[in-house]
Parts: sequence; C-alpha cells; structure tokens
Amino acid sequence: MGERDDPETIGRRVQQLRVERGLTQKQLAEPVYTPAYISTLEAGRVRPSDDALRHLAVRLGVAFDELATGRPARLVTELRLRLTEAQRTLAGGEAEAAVEQYAGLLADAEAHGLAEVRAAALLGLGDCALETGELSASRRYFEQAEQQLADAPLPARVPALRGRAVAHYLAGELRYAVYLLESTLDELNRGGLHDPDALLLLYASVIGPYMDMGAHARAAQAAEFALALAPQSGDPALVARMHRSVARTLLAEGRLAEADASLAKAAELYRGLQLRTELANCHWMRGYVHAQNGELKRAEEELREALTMLSARRASLYSSQVSVELADVLHRRGASGEAAALLRDVLGGLSPERGAVHAAAAHRLLGIIAEDARDTERAEEHYVRAMSLLERAGAAGDLADLCRLLGDLLRRTGRTEAALDAYRTGLGHRTAPGTTTLGPAPAQPPV
Repeated sequence: MGERDDPETIGRRVQQLRVERGLTQKQLAEPVYTPAYISTLEAGRVRPSDDALRHLAVRLGVAFDELATGRPARLVTELRLRLTEAQRTLAGGEAEAAVEQYAGLLADAEAHGLAEVRAAALLGLGDCALETGELSASRRYFEQAEQQLADAPLPARVPALRGRAVAHYLAGELRYAVYLLESTLDELNRGGLHDPDALLLLYASVIGPYMDMGAHARAAQAAEFALALAPQSGDPALVARMHRSVARTLLAEGRLAEADASLAKAAELYRGLQLRTELANCHWMRGYVHAQNGELKRAEEELREALTMLSARRASLYSSQVSVELADVLHRRGASGEAAALLRDVLGGLSPERGAVHAAAAHRLLGIIAEDARDTERAEEHYVRAMSLLERAGAAGDLADLCRLLGDLLRRTGRTEAALDAYRTGLGHRTAPGTTTLGPAPAQPPV
C-alpha cells in the first residue's frame, strides 16, 4: 500500500534502529556488505536495493516493509480489521460510535501515508454523516474520498461518487444527483468497465431520484438492469439495497405483491447481515406498500417499527421521512390531530437543503388536514410552501399532483382563473420528465 520511503528517510531509520540495538556499522554490514556502504546508506547518499534492505531487516530484527516504509509490520492488517469493525458498528445503527472509529482510522492512515485506508475512512465518515442527516459534512467527506482516489480506476471511485449523489438527493437537488449517477453509468458502460458491483450500486441509487422526478420509465429500466446484474454481485448488502430500491418501481406499476416480495428478500438479507438501519428502511417501505394497498393497520405497525428502530439510532433525517409516511396513515385512519402534531414536529428537522421532498410532503398533508377542517387559508399556505420546495427540488411527479390539489381548492373558493393557472402548471410538470428535465439516457450495460 504505497512505495518505499526516500533514501534519506530510510538511512535515518537504519541508523536509529542500529544504535537502538547497539550494533556497529561493521556488525550490521557483515558478511555481505562493508561498513563504508552502511555509512553511505545511513547518510542517505545511496538508494538501497531490495536485497540490501532484506539483509538489513534480518540483522535489525524488523520486517522488510517496516524498514522500507516505516510502518509496523502488522499495521495495514490491523487497520483493515478496524475498518471492518467500524463498518459493522455503522451497520448496527450506532453512527456516533462509528464516527469515532473512522476518525481514529483516518488519523492513523494519514500519519502513515496509507492512501487506501484514508479513502475508506473518509467513505465511512460520509456514510455516518448521511445516517445522521449532516448532508453538508457527508458531501465534504465523499469529495475528499474522491480526491484521494483520483488516480484509481473509475469502479473504485463509484462508492464516493454515489455517496455524493445521495447527499445531493437527500438535500432536494434531484437533477444534480441524477446527473452524477447517469454520467458515471455512461462512463462505465461506454468505457467497457463492466464492474457488476459498481453498476448495481449506481442503478439501485438512481431509482429514487428518478421516481421523485416522475421519470418512471427510466426508473423501471434502471430496476430491470439492477435485477439482471444482481446474480453477478458478490455483495449481499448491495443486493438487498437493490431489492429495496426496485420495490419503488414495482409499487408505481401497481405490482404490490411483487414489491412486497422484493422487500421481504431485502429484509431477510439485512437480518442475516445484522444491518439494523437498512432493516428499518425495509419496515418503512413495507409500511408504504400496505398503505398503498389500503391495509392501514398493518402499514401503521410497520412504520412505527421503522420509526422506533431509526430513532433509537439517532438517524434523524430518515426518522423525519418515516414520520411523514406515518402521519399520512394516521390521517387516513381518522387520527388527523395526531398526524398534524407529528408533522409539525417533523418540519423542525427538515428544510429546503435537508429533506426537501419530505418537507414538501409534510406541508401537502398539513394542507389536506386543514382543508378537511375547512381552514382554506391555512391549506393554501401549506400547498404553496410545498410547491416552492418541490419546484426547487425538481420533483415533477409530486408537483403535478400538488397543482391539482391547489387548483381544486382555488376552484372551490371561487377563484376560477387562479385554479386554471394551477391546473396548467400541473400539466406542464406532468409532461416534463424525460424531456425537459433529463438528457439522453446513459449507455446500457451488457446484460
């Protein structure tokens, strides 16, 4: 993991170790080399060959790599074990503890010049920040990881690129997230870099932004490619994530039983891997499936389970998103007061830069609740705030529906011209996905 140090550094290291062991230059040199050679080497005026370093390492009682690089012989192995442990900690939903582990790894990697470990630690810190909803911090970590991996092949850079795209997506920057993911997919496929794990990660990640933008055809195609790539992947956690993402396209097509089956596969994999946060997200999605199917009691149970699991692990942004889904179910079950209280609490943790799409969903639902209570002024206020958030995010599919709700409200209150404007705006957003908001589709993988 990195080249040997320069001759001057190696020379100083050899001299220090020789003095510590009480050896003379003659004793260190024998029987192969001369004291003069050792003197020249210690002065940094000669670059020792591998054979010379191996001889010196044996005489000094250290490993070849430690003498050549200054790193303890077992350091890299120990750091990789610590990386695995940090990944396990984060997978268990303990983001704060994982941050401490990754930060320690980052410091050690920087101290010893271990670029690969440094990049992995930065990726881990980025994932931790995503988990806790610190989107600006997560982007910085992923950008630093990309910079660290600048000379690596594109498949090795994909996790950092994908992490940055997800951070932008959660912040409500849907178009830019799609641009990052699509341009990377295009480069991989056109360049013949058909790494199954890299492609699967990107296709699974682009489904959510596509769906929120109303680009259902592209989401369905991405799901199709992901399902075809899954048997080639050696990462069960990645396959589970893919099943969870694909469920969204199946739901949009009305294939509820298939969506639930896909989520059941994901949940089974997550349980086996003990990935608690991801398992909570499966409960979240299954709750959504039941809600779509009109099974509101089961939906509430699943969503409350997801919320409990996420809240216990301080996944604040994801908790807020689940709370919006739960509030919708509560409203439909007749508990509108509880739903409104939950939404008002959630909006304190959401903003245009942090969970914009779900903040809009919260305002939309508060508008519906206000309409039911015949408070048309408050309802209109919530609808307009939701529209502003969705327009900024480029969530065309949701915008079209919101324009319909606002148009209906305006028509009922006698403002016909304003209602017509709202309906026309909604029609414009309905035709936008795949034409004005998205460019050409990326090149396809050979599946």
